[in-house]
Amino acid sequence: MVDAPKIRHDADAGRFSVVVDGVEAELEYRRDDGTITILHTGVPSPIGGRGIAGDLVRATLDWARVEGLKVVTACSYSQAWVDKHPEYADLRA
Repeated sequence: MVDAPKIRHDADAGRFSVVVDGVEAELEYRRDDGTITILHTGVPSPIGGRGIAGDLVRATLDWARVEGLKVVTACSYSQAWVDKHPEYADLRA
């Protein structure tokens, strides 16, 4: 059994990231009073199609929930992802 790659959170930089097969994927956000805005989700093509962007969005939303934050999905991928996962609809700002 292979362990899933570990998603890292750098709150100072406003980003979640993960390295898969030596390639880094990231989600960038901005934190404001009581909200975060997901600005960009990027997964390079060599590691695309594996659900990595969704894992990054889920990790970000799970963190926002724990922190009591609402979320603005300014990035089109994160918007579509939340639309497909109604269990996170309560986080929308």
